[in-house]
Amino acid sequence: MRRSPRTLRLNRLTSRTALTSRTALTSRTAFPRLAVALLTAGALVCGASACGGRPTTHHRPGTSHEQAGGSVGRLLTADDGSGHRLRQVEAEGAPAVTIAVRPDSEDGWNVHLSLRNFRFSPDSVGGAALLGRGHARLFLDGHPLARLYGPWYHLPDSLVRKAGGGRTLTARLYADDHTAWAVHSTPIQATTPLTTTSSADTPAEPRPDRTLEIVISHGKVSPAPGRTELRKGQRIELRVRTDRADTLHVHGYDKEARLPAGRTITLTLTADRTGLFEVETHESGLLLTQLVVR
Repeated sequence: MRRSPRTLRLNRLTSRTALTSRTALTSRTAFPRLAVALLTAGALVCGASACGGRPTTHHRPGTSHEQAGGSVGRLLTADDGSGHRLRQVEAEGAPAVTIAVRPDSEDGWNVHLSLRNFRFSPDSVGGAALLGRGHARLFLDGHPLARLYGPWYHLPDSLVRKAGGGRTLTARLYADDHTAWAVHSTPIQATTPLTTTSSADTPAEPRPDRTLEIVISHGKVSPAPGRTELRKGQRIELRVRTDRADTLHVHGYDKEARLPAGRTITLTLTADRTGLFEVETHESGLLLTQLVVR
């Protein structure tokens, strides 16, 4: 049966309309799929490259800084004596440090660390432990003094006096996660005496005119606080021992000394001004004695 020209035109128009509708539907469906695919790929690329930021070395989720980088050395249960666990490595190729101290011409000492198989990494501090990287810490007679991110450090005399004096300076190496590098269960460190000049060139310290020994126990001062009389120009030696960490302060002379628990600290001063000056502890606020200088 022959179709009329009008029928043929209607069929062609219907076919084109249906084709256009299918094409539009396919485009609307394909676009969201393409967008999702592009976003997913972008997220993967950003995740791999940190989107332009530096690669992180931080620990895995659910683990502590000290447990990071478990494949580097062996994390021991022992610590270095200041609360930082030891991370033991083989002796061959292990980091090493030596320390040199010389008096500064103006004040204190200049400290220099010589390193082997080790470099400072201040940008990665707090991250995972990587062999041969990290920072150093200085200890004065075993007590924490400073953290170093470079080989040179100026140690002012005021800092040593505030710590109550000191005889030895120790430099110890740490990983970025703050564990202490160790060999044979021993921290990797170096120690040197803290001296100003040779003993032959150092004049002997004049003996104190007065020595006062004070003990603080359970918040009580022994002997009971009283007055210590001095003539102007005399030297007094204060020897203080406490069962709780505190700070010793001599008013009027701006003299201070750290008082570690269980240790006797000596503070010597010359009474070069007259008046009444109190000696007390900062944290506990205890009066130890009154210096009367005439």
